[in-house]
Amino acid sequence: MQHLSNSMRGVGLSEPVGAPAPSTDAAAPAALLRRCPAHAETLLVAAPSVATVLGADAAWVKDERGRMGLGSFKALGAAYVIACDAVETGATDLTTALTGRTYITASAGNHGMSVAAGARVFGAKAIVHIAETVPESFAERLRDKGAEVVRAGVDYEESMALAKASAEANGHILLSDSSWPGYMDRPHRLMEGYLQMAAEAFDQIPTPPTHIFLQAGVGGLAGAVAALARARFGKTPRIVVVEPGAAPALYESIKAGTFVSTSGPVSAMGRLDCKEASLIALTGLARDADDFVTITEEEAAAAMPLMADAGLAGSESGIAGVAGAIVAARAVGLDAGSNVLFFLSEGVA
Repeated sequence: MQHLSNSMRGVGLSEPVGAPAPSTDAAAPAALLRRCPAHAETLLVAAPSVATVLGADAAWVKDERGRMGLGSFKALGAAYVIACDAVETGATDLTTALTGRTYITASAGNHGMSVAAGARVFGAKAIVHIAETVPESFAERLRDKGAEVVRAGVDYEESMALAKASAEANGHILLSDSSWPGYMDRPHRLMEGYLQMAAEAFDQIPTPPTHIFLQAGVGGLAGAVAALARARFGKTPRIVVVEPGAAPALYESIKAGTFVSTSGPVSAMGRLDCKEASLIALTGLARDADDFVTITEEEAAAAMPLMADAGLAGSESGIAGVAGAIVAARAVGLDAGSNVLFFLSEGVA
């Protein structure tokens, strides 16, 4: 475990990267989701056994494993962007509103499922590039949702570069969950979709959290939740971002005060194994997060039995926030009065 206190908290990056901060307009996705028959709130579950391990008063877990039948919080992201595109056409029949359009992306996991599902609902096509390291079982899940799957690249970053090139060459719509110079609008809206999850959790928790732990890959989940937490609760919660030690994109960027690209081995936390942060997420988290923590592969694996015994089994990626809290409890001020909020972002892979 490595721990970094954010010296830029409340101010932002010492060298800005030209990206907007995440949206805090939770009413926008809520209004659209009211029109979706597949939408339902997910549960916030008390986890007393986790609280005991942490030495905290209470621990709460927002369980995203059943979100809209797609198995993760990502259902609120890309599919939300595609739904907004469909509504903006003004079509009476939204099921064919996007006929003729093709959305293309790269995915290390559940983002691709959201793109595939959203495209199919509104009459579009989906192409998902996956790296060589992504299991074939995931490729089959994507195909089952109607996506065309392309094996491309040795890692997520290379897959995304190839998807971007294909979009430009073929006139497809690139829909990434990350952001970079010149590509901000769609990922900004995508992160806005995640506010639904955060708003539900904040409404469901009996008393405001003292600590919020947020796992991060490119940082979309963490950036969105942290932004809404500051809008809702102000300075009070201590917000802790947790990344794999093999992919410390946010940790190293916060340490440098600006965006930096990182490198490292392949992580078992595959959904979080992203070597470059989203610029929108980085901009928001530099302002909103208090602490950044990296965890080892062993530390992530060690937290899985605890969550499974609590009836909250998840992958190494899905439970990374809990793993971070266990190893960094003292460093981030957890004590007997703490009321801790986690997000179980996906089930067992």
